[in-house]
Amino acid sequence: MEYNPLAADVERLAESLGQFPEPVVNPALIAVSGLPGSGKSYFCSKLTERLPFVILESDTLRKVLFPSPSYDLKENSYLFRVIDHLIEKLLKKGIPLILDATNLSERHREYLYNIADRLNVKLVLVRVEAPPQVVHGRLERRLENPESKSDADWTVYQRMKSSVEKIRRKHYVVDTSRDINPVLDKIVKEVAH
Repeated sequence: MEYNPLAADVERLAESLGQFPEPVVNPALIAVSGLPGSGKSYFCSKLTERLPFVILESDTLRKVLFPSPSYDLKENSYLFRVIDHLIEKLLKKGIPLILDATNLSERHREYLYNIADRLNVKLVLVRVEAPPQVVHGRLERRLENPESKSDADWTVYQRMKSSVEKIRRKHYVVDTSRDINPVLDKIVKEVAH
């Protein structure tokens, strides 16, 4: 059998995720998007306190494939190609997933729409946001935290802000500087039906 670097990298990412929950008949995919510092990872961690889902966190997965990331276009393109294949592979095995990534452009979200439509799985879209002054404080604290998985700072936030595109499908919007429980409740309820 011929060596396939893409398949090998999909496997590497799958192995980096650790233990998977029990497979389910109808797995769902929750795609959480938002700017750096908006509270995506916090929101995802709160979701997994209520749902036995695996979080695919793009910052963590990037460092599995690229220990010293460049964040250039070629690297981003390859990373998300591998993540898309990983999503498809895990959903086919019945593993429910949360994708924690900026996912700012509709063009990139199209891949997720296609996977969900093709596999006939429920896709829940969530846009996470927070006021700029809150984000600024979070990003400052993140830089001081050696445990932080993200390298994004205020400059990255400002640069990316102009590339945010409206999500064209039905989605939830949550401001993480406020009470996130009402949105968490709605998502848990939607996933259960």
